[in-house]
Amino acid sequence: MTLTTERNLRRTVLPNGLIVLTERMDYLRSVAMGVWIKSGSRCEAPEINGISHFVEHMLFKGTRSRSAQRIACEMDSIGGNLDAFTGKETICFNVKSLSDHVPVALDILTDLVLNPVFAAPDIERERGVILEEIKIDEDNPDVLVHELFTQSFWKGHPLGKPILGTTETVGRLAQNHLFAYHADRFHAGNMVFSAAGNLDHDRFAEAVAAKFSSLAGGEAPHDLSAPAPSARILLRNKKALEQVQICLGVPAPPITDDNRYAALILNTVLGGGMSSRLFQTIREEQGLAYSIYSDLSPYRDTGTLCVYAGTSAAKALKTVDLVLAEFAKLKQVPLGEEELTRAKDQVKGNILLGLESSSSRMANLARQEMYFHQFFSVEEIVARIDEVNAEQVQAMAQRLFDPARIAVTLLGRLDGVKLSRSKLVC
Repeated sequence: MTLTTERNLRRTVLPNGLIVLTERMDYLRSVAMGVWIKSGSRCEAPEINGISHFVEHMLFKGTRSRSAQRIACEMDSIGGNLDAFTGKETICFNVKSLSDHVPVALDILTDLVLNPVFAAPDIERERGVILEEIKIDEDNPDVLVHELFTQSFWKGHPLGKPILGTTETVGRLAQNHLFAYHADRFHAGNMVFSAAGNLDHDRFAEAVAAKFSSLAGGEAPHDLSAPAPSARILLRNKKALEQVQICLGVPAPPITDDNRYAALILNTVLGGGMSSRLFQTIREEQGLAYSIYSDLSPYRDTGTLCVYAGTSAAKALKTVDLVLAEFAKLKQVPLGEEELTRAKDQVKGNILLGLESSSSRMANLARQEMYFHQFFSVEEIVARIDEVNAEQVQAMAQRLFDPARIAVTLLGRLDGVKLSRSKLVC
């Protein structure tokens, strides 16, 4: 079954269920391609937390026909770039090469994804690497406060567990766990293969089919229980830090929510850049923090809007008060025309600039397929952004900024800093 759109987008579903997506960009000399697994850390059982990320690492350690060194040498010989990442809901293995080298790049990527060996000595070495990676995050205050906030906000749910896992869970992952996970998740019904660049869809889909034809079909996992957010106040003392790290957040719409563009505009106005209200008030006018921003983290069935700031213990509570004051203003007063237009232009600019590379187009294709099961043109997206009005943004602020649903994490040398629910007024 093949579907064609007016854009240079093509979609083919192979007999085993693997979805192949391409966007033809004739003006490029390169092709970016990626294998996307529709599973991430939120699909893990608590006792094997971190296995998605561990498997991602291990697939680079060698296949049945290639050593790790051979993989690296072959990629370097074509000037290509091979990479991977693990998220809460996806794992992606991707490669970018000149269009002339697509057959080699495709062969390496396919071999890496389908034929891992999970050799015992490699597992032990990589376990040490990942344990050091966990320590890096624990030593980075910005990363650590976000991790603590997430664990507290989605307490007891897989969405709150760290992508890297913990020293305990990573420490007990064994070869049989990796093989079982790979067999359970790396099948055609749980994958999307996307590519963008100077390519011909029919030839590319045929080449992918030849590589993946023996892969079993199956269904994507449907065991994703919806999380219930927890509006907890977490104060974590860490005397080694000079600053207090602040994360203050609320539940936000999921990635497919009909009002997602209003949420995007709201986040941009609040803390999405140097002209944002938080940056102008807390950094420029008050001088309370060097780093201050807000961001949206949307998932399949939920999301968060989180404000981050780093400041001294003496200024921490004042910073929290100013954040809450901005919440209140957004709830009470509609945006002016100039601020709304500026936020829309900023959002549109970010989206358009983000689609200028073949790698970002490849990723955008896969995400639209996985979350929306359809493709939105740039024109459609821009039109949806332009449709957002001040009343919709105000309604979104009123929906999100509920004092009873605000969660706060403070990390650092707290020196007697105390924060109670009664202070979280907006």
